[in-house]
Amino acid sequence: MDTSLAGIFHQYWNEAEVATNLIVFANIFGALLLGLIVGYERAYHGRAAGMRTYGIVCMAACALTVFAGYPQYWYGGQGVHTMVAVDPTRVIQGIVTGVGFLGAGIIMKDGMNISGLTTSASIWASSAIGVLVGVGFYSAAILLTLLSAGLMMWASKLEGLLPSRPALALTLRFRHGFVPVQATLAKVAGERGYFLAPGSLSARMSEGRQEWRFVAIETDHQKARSLTELANELAVFDGIDSFEITHARN
Repeated sequence: MDTSLAGIFHQYWNEAEVATNLIVFANIFGALLLGLIVGYERAYHGRAAGMRTYGIVCMAACALTVFAGYPQYWYGGQGVHTMVAVDPTRVIQGIVTGVGFLGAGIIMKDGMNISGLTTSASIWASSAIGVLVGVGFYSAAILLTLLSAGLMMWASKLEGLLPSRPALALTLRFRHGFVPVQATLAKVAGERGYFLAPGSLSARMSEGRQEWRFVAIETDHQKARSLTELANELAVFDGIDSFEITHARN
């Protein structure tokens, strides 16, 4: 084995290695496109895990799967010899599992809002980048890094350009003795371009007053009220003592 600097460079950047890296990258890029399509469906319905989260997870999972099919090109073409002494796939399995728990700790839920999903997914993708570098797939690792960074920076802008149905999370606290009716609430929401998300309504009684929490999803962009407009209307609604309204990412 040539241990000179030029020899080591040639091991990792020869024609066969680069060609294999490009095959890995082509699979990663295809997985990214498919993940974006699935993520857009979630973003369209106002879910927290949108195009960025699905795209990152899909391409990272692909990266960790496809490179395993080319062990003869690991470590500059020394992968087969290395696997005789130790199985790197077991090390990789431990890394991916451990990083998955780390990413899960970043996800936060506040009422009907969930945050940290994209950050968690990006941490998991970083482990895939580290694995690719570790086995010597430098080209694929660099390209995956560029895709991940670009996705986190620009996918949200792409989501903003595409049609979507934003959602609002509302908490209504009614006056003492007031009895709200769900059908009336649904009618009022419909007149303002929203509908109540199925299964999102929850109610509780506190000190003789009812409190309702639900998610309202936009149905008609033309007549849909903005958050501030809804807040102004709720402030004068009969029967409502207090309220909270935020953009929902659920």
